[in-house]
Amino acid sequence: MSSYKGHSLFALILVLMFTFNPLIIALAVIGANIPDFDHKFRKENVYKMIILGLLVFISLYILKLPYFIGLIIVFLGVTFYFSEHRSFTHSIPGTVILASAVSLILIWGWELIINVTILPNNYLIAILIALLSFLFLNKRLLPIFIPLFFISVVFLQAFEITYIQIVLALFLGLLSHVVLDATTPAGVKLFAPLSSKKYYKNFAIGAIFILIILALICRIPMLFSLFESFIS
Repeated sequence: MSSYKGHSLFALILVLMFTFNPLIIALAVIGANIPDFDHKFRKENVYKMIILGLLVFISLYILKLPYFIGLIIVFLGVTFYFSEHRSFTHSIPGTVILASAVSLILIWGWELIINVTILPNNYLIAILIALLSFLFLNKRLLPIFIPLFFISVVFLQAFEITYIQIVLALFLGLLSHVVLDATTPAGVKLFAPLSSKKYYKNFAIGAIFILIILALICRIPMLFSLFESFIS
């Protein structure tokens, strides 16, 4: 079984094939750590997530602000609580739903405070991503992740992120977790709960190959620019 270190590193390698944007990279690494919240030893964290969601919901409701963020956090906690390990949260339907839910938390939180702060958008979203990391990353990873993340944001402050990039970054991270777990003898139930069939190394190899092709396609404009600069 891959550890949080292995999943984080694998997600980092995959996302670097597509971009050097620190915001996208951070989200992919966070996404790679989300599926294992279905572990039994993470139940305490799941309880905390549900309680946090309820507190956010009640607070925003009292303040007459959009309270759906709290409901989605509760939804995530309940999903992890009832999910069998390496089942729904390690499937394609699960990665789509989890990526969508976490993206909504981030996007709605961004929209909620964007009008009450003077911080530039990329710094504001960076702070929200950092807060998200406290929710999903292993506490042993945080002392490395947080400083490196903010240092990269400060030095590369021109970077921004769109809503679709938020979703895709989280999905890539979640998918990387599924792909890496498919290389283990236990495999993954790729289409749970629709099917209990398990997929193994062949799926992982195929998925990595497709991701490499997609990364090359995404890099074509940059390669053309480099070629034009070279011949000029």
